[in-house]
Amino acid sequence: MNSNTFRMPAAVLLATGAVALLTAPPALATGGGGTGGEGKAGAVVLRAGLDVGLLNKTVHIPLKTTLNEVSAPATAEKTALAVTLDGVEGGKPVSVLRADVATSKATADKNRAEAEANLAKARVHVPGLPALSLIEVEKVTSKAVCEAGKQPVATSNVLGTVTALGKKVTLSAGGPTKVEVPGVGLVSLELSGTRTTSTTAAATALRLKVSVNPLKLNVAEVEGEIVLAEAHCESPAAPAPAPSSKPDVKPQTATGKGSAVTTDANLAETGGGSLTPYVAGGALVLLGIGGGALVVTRRGRAS
Repeated sequence: MNSNTFRMPAAVLLATGAVALLTAPPALATGGGGTGGEGKAGAVVLRAGLDVGLLNKTVHIPLKTTLNEVSAPATAEKTALAVTLDGVEGGKPVSVLRADVATSKATADKNRAEAEANLAKARVHVPGLPALSLIEVEKVTSKAVCEAGKQPVATSNVLGTVTALGKKVTLSAGGPTKVEVPGVGLVSLELSGTRTTSTTAAATALRLKVSVNPLKLNVAEVEGEIVLAEAHCESPAAPAPAPSSKPDVKPQTATGKGSAVTTDANLAETGGGSLTPYVAGGALVLLGIGGGALVVTRRGRAS
C-alpha cells in the first residue's frame, strides 16, 4: 500500500536545529552594583594627659582621663569630671572639669558620619591649684561631617571670653597664646584647629599645653596637655556604580559595488542582514537533502 506519509531523516532534523540556534539572538548578562560600608565618627568633651610630680616623693603620677568620649552611635551629657590620685590633695578627688553644658554626640550609617562636642561655662583645674582655674571658657564647639561621595567638613569655634590662670586672654589664629604667672607656672593656649582629607575630618576647639609648679597640696609640678571639644569622622564607602544592562553594540557597515553603502539596521527593515546569505544557503541545502530522501523512499516502495 502506497502512502504519502514519510519520516524526515535524523540528519535533517539535526541540521534544522543547528540553523535555529545559529539565528537565535544572544542572551544578555546583567549584574547589580555593590553597596558601601558604614562611616565612623567620634567625639570627646575633654581629654587630659598630665604628669603630676609630688613634693614629698621623687615620683610622678600620670593623669590620663577623658570626659564624654563617644564612638558612633552614642551620646553623652556628663558635666563634671573628678579623678583620685594617690598622695595628691590629701587623697580627695581632684576636680578636673566642671561645666554647665558638656555634651558629645556621634552618628554614622551608610550615607553619612557626623560627630559634635559642645562645652559651655566650663572651668578646668589641675592638681595643686584647686582654687585657681587653669582655664575658664564661655563656649567651645567642634563638629565634623563626612558624607559619602562628598568632601568632609570640619569646624570649631571658641566663643566669648577666655581666662587662663586668672588672666583674661585674647586668642589668635596665628599661633599659641602664652600666659605666665610668677610662682604658679605657664599655660600655652592654641586656638581651634581643623584638618580634612578626601575621606576624613577632625576638629579641636582648644588645646592647652600646661607647665605649672603650684608647690601646694604636695604637688611640685604638673606638665602635659589638655584638649577641649574634639570631633572626628570618616566617610562611608561610596556605593559602586551599577553596570549598564544595555549591550555595547556598535553599528557595522556593508559595502557593495560602486558607491552604495547600507547598514545592518536598513537591511533589517527589508528582511536582510549580514547572516542572510548563509541562512538562505543552509535552507537550500536542507531542502535538497529532504527532497532527495523523499525520492529514495518512494523508489524503494515502488520496487
